Amino acid sequence: MAKNEELKTNGVFPVGDKNDAYAKYFIGQSYLNSLVSPEDNIDFGVGNVTFEPGCRNDWHIHHDGFQILLVTGGEGWYQEWGKPAQLLKQGDVVVIKEGVKHWHGATKDSWFSHVAITKGTSEWLEKVTDEEYNKL
Repeated sequence: MAKNEELKTNGVFPVGDKNDAYAKYFIGQSYLNSLVSPEDNIDFGVGNVTFEPGCRNDWHIHHDGFQILLVTGGEGWYQEWGKPAQLLKQGDVVVIKEGVKHWHGATKDSWFSHVAITKGTSEWLEKVTDEEYNKL
């Protein structure tokens, strides 16, 4: 059993459905539970994203906005282009400014969950290779 597997059934927010809409931008399985609906009439998204062990998203940039990650459980990684990766745990907050190339995801042996508050559009870039990821 992987560390923090209880996030799948007993996280701060429900895990949501398999993140099929964005699956092409991830290596591994993620789940998405949108916490704010279009009817709320706000110009940013709020979603609970849960990553299975080893799952991570591709390098990406947010344009015309930002992203804030509120870590709610498990262990994960956050890395900005050209900088060392940061280990994330419950209670950590990451503020990602417009135009910063980055990725985030679970550690190899732990589930990981964060609330992502995102304004603007995302430009999806290259995959985080196994070689890069396995060095962490």
